Amino acid sequence: MARRYALLVAVLWQALAILLAPGTAHAAPNHIAAELVAGPALPNGEIQLAIRMRPDRGWHGYWRNPGDAGLGMQLGWSLPSGAKTGEPQYPVPQTLLVSGLMNHVYEKEYAVLVPFFAPAGAKAGASLPVRVKAQWLACTQQLCVPETAELATQVVVGAGGEARRFEEWTRRLPAPLGSPAKFALDAATVRLAIPLPAAAPLAEPHLFVVQDKLVDYAAPQRFARDGDTLIVSIPRAKFAPASPTTIDAVLRLDAEGNGIAFTATPGTVPDGGTALGSAGGSDLPALPWLLLGALAGGLLLNIMPCVFPILSLKAISLARAGESEAQARGEGLAYTAGVVLACLGLGAVLLALRATGEQVGWAFQLQEPAVIAALLLLACAITANLLGLYEFVVPGFASSGSPQGAFATGLLAAFVATPCTGPFMATAMGAALLLPLVPALTLFAALGLGIALPFLAIAFVPALRRRMPRPGAWMNTFRRWMALPMGATALALAWLASRIAGPWFALAAVLLAGLLVALLALAGRRQRQGRPAIRPTGAGLAVLAAVAVIVLPLSEREPGAAGESILQVQPFSEAALAQARTSGKPVFAWFTADWCLTCKVNEEVAIEREQTRAAFEKAGVVVLRGDWTRRDPAITRYLTAQGAAGVPLYVWYPAGTGAPEKLPQVLTPSTLADKSQQRKAGA
Repeated sequence: MARRYALLVAVLWQALAILLAPGTAHAAPNHIAAELVAGPALPNGEIQLAIRMRPDRGWHGYWRNPGDAGLGMQLGWSLPSGAKTGEPQYPVPQTLLVSGLMNHVYEKEYAVLVPFFAPAGAKAGASLPVRVKAQWLACTQQLCVPETAELATQVVVGAGGEARRFEEWTRRLPAPLGSPAKFALDAATVRLAIPLPAAAPLAEPHLFVVQDKLVDYAAPQRFARDGDTLIVSIPRAKFAPASPTTIDAVLRLDAEGNGIAFTATPGTVPDGGTALGSAGGSDLPALPWLLLGALAGGLLLNIMPCVFPILSLKAISLARAGESEAQARGEGLAYTAGVVLACLGLGAVLLALRATGEQVGWAFQLQEPAVIAALLLLACAITANLLGLYEFVVPGFASSGSPQGAFATGLLAAFVATPCTGPFMATAMGAALLLPLVPALTLFAALGLGIALPFLAIAFVPALRRRMPRPGAWMNTFRRWMALPMGATALALAWLASRIAGPWFALAAVLLAGLLVALLALAGRRQRQGRPAIRPTGAGLAVLAAVAVIVLPLSEREPGAAGESILQVQPFSEAALAQARTSGKPVFAWFTADWCLTCKVNEEVAIEREQTRAAFEKAGVVVLRGDWTRRDPAITRYLTAQGAAGVPLYVWYPAGTGAPEKLPQVLTPSTLADKSQQRKAGA
C-alpha cells in the first residue's frame, strides 16, 4: 500500500508539472537509456538477449521487486510466430533508503538478461526480428518519471552475438545456490535457513525477497550463523502480510554486488546461532584464524604437487644455504621478500580485476595463454642455464648465490607454485575475495610467508643449516640433474598451452622456445670465448619478442573439449546442477583445471578409478565436471558462492534435498567410493 501510494503521488506530481509547463511540449529524452542487444547462443539452443539500461547521473532504475516505492520493468514482446522468451534475469540490486522507504535499485549501468528460444524448425542462419516495448520508472531521490522505449534487434539462429559484454552481464547475476533453503513464518517474523559455507564471509549482506507484501523492507535484517547455515530474520509486512508456499530471494554477499539466488520451502529453521554484526557480519574478529589458515596453507604448499615446477630452483637455493651464516640469512630474507611480494602483487591484481567487474579467481594468471607462453620460454631458459649452455650474469642483480638471485627465485616460486589451493588455504583465500582491502592483502602476505617459511627457518636456525651438505664440486653435478624437473616443467607447459589455446599456439610457443635456447647457447659460446654477449643477445631477444607478439595471438584458438573420463561426466552448468538435483540422485560436482597439479593428482588417485566408477554406477551418482582451465564466469560464480577462491573444489550433494558437503581438497583412493556407500546405506 505504501509503495503504490508513493508511486501514485510521484506520477501525479510529474504529470501536473508537465501539464502546467509553459510553451510548446516536447518529448523529453529518457533519463535511463535502453538498448536491446542479441547475445551468444547457448548449447541448449537458447539465445541470450539483454536489455541494457544506462541511468543518467543521479537517476536509478528498479529491481523486479522495487521495495517500498518504485516500479519494476514491464515488457511487451513482439516475436516471430513460434518464438518465445523466458523469465527476465536481474543482477543483484543495491539498497537505497529515502525518507524511511527502502528501495531496491540500480544507480549504475546494468543489464536485464532474457532467454530467447527460436521457433521449432527455424533454419540455422535465419535472421529473426525481435521487438519489445519496455516500460519502467526512472527516479531521483526527489522525483520519478515513467519512461518507455520501443526496442528492436535481429537474432540470427545458431549464430552467437557479441560475447564479451554478455560475460560481464552474466557475471553480475546472482549465482544459484544449488541447495534448498527453508523458511518459517510466525505472526511477526519471517525466518530463513540458507545453506552457506561457514568459510564464506559476509560483508554488508542484504536479503532481497521477490514476493511482495511478505517482509518489511525498511526493517533491520538480522543475520546469524549456525555452522554451514545462515539464519536470516526479517519482520513481516505491517499490513496484510502474505503467506506464500515458497519464497524466492537473492542474498547479497558483499558491497561489490556478489550474490546468490535461491528458493526456500517451508521447513525447520534453527534457533539461535552466532549473531553477525550490524554492518552485516564481516567476520573481521576471525581474521587471526584466517591469517593462521593462510600461513598453514602456504606452508603445506611446499609438499603439494603445485610446488614441483620450481623444485629445482628451491633445491639449488637450499644447497647454497650451507655456505655461510651471513649469506644464508641474506638469501633467506631476500627469498622471503620475493615470495611475499609476488603473493601481494598477485592478490592486488586479483582484487583490482574483481573490483572492475572481471570474474576471476586465484591462479587467474594461469588462465591466460600469453602467461603460459611466457612461462614456457622462461622454463626453457632456466633449463638451458642449469645445463650450463650459458651463464645468466647481470651486474649487481641476480648473480649466482646473491640475495638478488634469491629474491628473483622467490618471485618466480610464488608466481608458479600457487595455481592450486591446498588444505587450510581455501578458507583464507575465499575470505580474501570478500574482505576489505587491507585484511585481504594481509592474508595474501601470510600465504607468501608460509611458502617461504621452510627456507627462512634453514637460514636462521643453525641446527637446521648444519644438516645441509657442505658446498663443493658436487653442486655443479647437482645443478645439471636439476635441469630434469625444470625441463619436465617446460614440457608440461607446452601441453598446457595446447589445452588452453590450441595446438597451433603450442607449436608456435615451442618453436619460439627452441629459437630462444639456440640464441642463449650462442650467447654461452661467446661467454666461454671471452667475447661480449650482452648486446647481440639483447638484440636477438628483442627480435624474438617482436615475433612472439605478432605470431602468438594469430595462432590462438578456442581450447578443445575436456579430456575423456571413465566416469559418466556431464559439463557443469547452473542448469545442469539444478536438473541433477531434481532427479533425486546424489550429485558429485568436481571442479578442476589443466594447470592445477593437485587436481590432476586427485583425478589419478581418487576420481579416474575403476573402484570409483563402479561405486558411482551402483549408487546412481550424477557427475558434473567444471573445467576452469580457461576463465568461465559461471564456474567462478559457483566457486565464489561456495567460499572458494580457486580449484580444486569437490562438492557432494546427497540424494534428495540434503545439504551439500564440501569434500577435502586432497582426496584418498577411497573417499568417493565411501561417500557412495554411505548413500546406499542411508537409502
